[in-house]
Amino acid sequence: MPRYRMVIEYDGRPFVGWQRQANGLSVQGALEAAIAAFTHETVTVKGAGRTDAGVHASGQVAHVDLARDVRPDVLRDAANAHLRPHPVAVLEASAVPEAFDARFSAIRRHYVYRIVDRRPPLALDLGRAWRVPKRLDVAAMDAAAKRLLGRHDFTTFRSAACQASSPLRTLDRLDVERSGDAVLISTNARSFLHNQVRSMAGSLVQVGLGRWSADDLATALARADRSACGPVAPPDGLTLVQVDYPDAGEASPT
Repeated sequence: MPRYRMVIEYDGRPFVGWQRQANGLSVQGALEAAIAAFTHETVTVKGAGRTDAGVHASGQVAHVDLARDVRPDVLRDAANAHLRPHPVAVLEASAVPEAFDARFSAIRRHYVYRIVDRRPPLALDLGRAWRVPKRLDVAAMDAAAKRLLGRHDFTTFRSAACQASSPLRTLDRLDVERSGDAVLISTNARSFLHNQVRSMAGSLVQVGLGRWSADDLATALARADRSACGPVAPPDGLTLVQVDYPDAGEASPT
């Protein structure tokens, strides 16, 4: 059974999240319906990251198995044609070995959280960034962020509904920088807990507003207690930008 890897972008606002659910349209469901419309097969699309409702992607990766061979460019173009008018696009499609799994073969996931710290409301960035009406101290946020790097129990920054078997994760990158009128929080790890990035972003904003110090953030982490987390950032500013695989996505990690 041929397997295909797809790189996908989407605006998360109209969806209940990546994962198929009974209470509304999901990105996974929209893709499965689009592919089924031209293959006349019942298919399952499996993604690398289960983004929440309102979270966006510019580099989500997924795989799908089809009953017959299809040219990758035909898969891409036909899926996009049937995805209209949903704000989802298949950017790339390629044939991959059966050993490739979009979720389990991934060795790193990259997210960017975008904040616009200005008094006026958002117009063009509405739904695509978190507006914080006070100027943030980006240097303080970046210095505090480094206290979260490495392997830790991230219970403080984990949703109460998280189903992961362990709260231990290794955070490889957490950088905060200014880009024009935006503040970008860039992070990557092999995997994240449910709501981890948004929870860290919300707590870092507390640092940027001068309400928390770097020591406060480190103390919150050490408490391993969800109640120690700052306000969770809204989904609007979060984007899954890239997923890394060994050997260009052709093999599972050892």
